[in-house]
Amino acid sequence: MAVLPVLSFPDPRLRTVAKPVAQVNDAIRQLAADMFETMYAILGGVGLAATQVDRHVQLIVMDFSETRDQPMVFINPQVTPLTQDRQLQEEGCLSVPQIYDKVERSTRVKIEALNLAGEKIEIDADGFLAVCIQHELDHLKGKLFVDYLSPLKRQRAREKVEKVVRQREKEKVQR
Repeated sequence: MAVLPVLSFPDPRLRTVAKPVAQVNDAIRQLAADMFETMYAILGGVGLAATQVDRHVQLIVMDFSETRDQPMVFINPQVTPLTQDRQLQEEGCLSVPQIYDKVERSTRVKIEALNLAGEKIEIDADGFLAVCIQHELDHLKGKLFVDYLSPLKRQRAREKVEKVVRQREKEKVQR
């Protein structure tokens, strides 16, 4: 397994619309394993879309467990709201480091996808899981949570992320 570089906002590659996975094969399973390794390496990461690691296929990984032993994989996910109820929930993103803000999302959704065995799965989700599914699905559509914010908040987020990325690069050079 490998820790993959995570793209940071405003990298234009984050706007790429992911293509469906044609076949669940060893390459897709390896990508999922690498994505889990990447997500686990970043403190606070609970979900990651392939787009964020510059692989533009419809693949999402998640694990909300404290012990990091309950991985979920969604390939070619389709999400359907199960209610018209919506809620504001604070979100953050590995591609938008150190930025958190509230986004309105559906409170309950159904996700249909394939698992790593290529089998169809279906989950009714609510609460935090529903929010995360919608957040990660947005990545596959080339959308970020900051797109839901006002232009002023989005610009401030961009400037802060660019500063964080510059600082990280500076620290890498000093090592």
